[in-house]
Amino acid sequence: MSQSLALYIHWPFCLAKCPYCDFNSHVREKIDQKRFAHALLRELTQEAERLNKDGKRVLGSIFFGGGTPSLMEPQTVASLIDTARQVFSFENDQLEITLEANPTSVEIEKFKEFRQAGINRVSLGIQSLREEALQALGRQHSVKQAREALELARKLFPRISFDLIYARPHQTLTDWRSELREALDMAADHLSLYQLTIEPGTNYEALYRQGKITLPSDELAADLYKLTEEEAASFGLYAYEVSNYAKIGSESRHNLAYWHYKNYLGIGPGAHSRLTLNHQHYATRRHRAPEPWAALVEQKGTGTKEELLLSIQDQAREALLMGLRLKEGISVSRFEQQIGKKLTDCLDASTLQACLEENYLIFDQKHLRTTAEGRLRLELILARLVL
Repeated sequence: MSQSLALYIHWPFCLAKCPYCDFNSHVREKIDQKRFAHALLRELTQEAERLNKDGKRVLGSIFFGGGTPSLMEPQTVASLIDTARQVFSFENDQLEITLEANPTSVEIEKFKEFRQAGINRVSLGIQSLREEALQALGRQHSVKQAREALELARKLFPRISFDLIYARPHQTLTDWRSELREALDMAADHLSLYQLTIEPGTNYEALYRQGKITLPSDELAADLYKLTEEEAASFGLYAYEVSNYAKIGSESRHNLAYWHYKNYLGIGPGAHSRLTLNHQHYATRRHRAPEPWAALVEQKGTGTKEELLLSIQDQAREALLMGLRLKEGISVSRFEQQIGKKLTDCLDASTLQACLEENYLIFDQKHLRTTAEGRLRLELILARLVL
């Protein structure tokens, strides 16, 4: 039986580079839309030929990410969706097809065409409902535009999510509670609520080193996280992953493929893949820079920079690091079937025992998962637990 597959399509261009962002995104005065559309279609077609040698893969989801994919021409989106449907099979007509979008006027004008192209789920990068915070985060939209984009999206798309960033400099529990309640009042079925982190190589890292921005203390950050989960739950959205909240049945199917360590194909500049070929598991990465990536595709049909064969230990580590982010945790039987190794053999025994005693983890022989207290310490636990 063919492996199911999640398809990620990367559009690397943005109107501006946000100071906190470490994603593979690039600002260009002019984008050769035709060239990059052709390159994406060619890479998708060639990768599909390679993956389908033992039968067409079953496509579970498509996700247009970035960068800012809502800067793509809607016809490009439609062509990529149509091609994906041709080169892969799919279980039914309910294929989840997500597009990330920013609520600027340029992008809002395209929403109707994106819906006609086949997008049935949109994820809006709103990030804040406070004007001063939007300016500090380097966003190109206003609160008014964010509200208008959400209102239009709710009319056009069956499923909607949007992002907010909290634990910002000088943010208090009272401030965040007020802003979050406004957001939850506008929410549909899904929210992504991220704590601000300082990523290497970003403008925020330089400002942080210079003491020009400060983050909340660990204690306040923990309180903000607890508040977020409590408020979301009161609106019927449960924390199914560390930073993602949804009504039951409205979880992001595409992101669940990552967290369940299923096969996924990434095309476009800098995109990553995890693919099983001939019973071996590979990690693939495309060239990061857009123009060199496009040139490689034009020459060879793919912009692949490297493809590595992953050892059983590599696979086990990745599956654990991803799966323990989920509230449901890791299914022991699924892990052992996927990896071919006993779960407990992939964990540090003394750390596991200590986390169980401190009530940071629950291990009932069927699932390994974090508790509420464990999720507050997830990065520290993972660093010590996973071999």
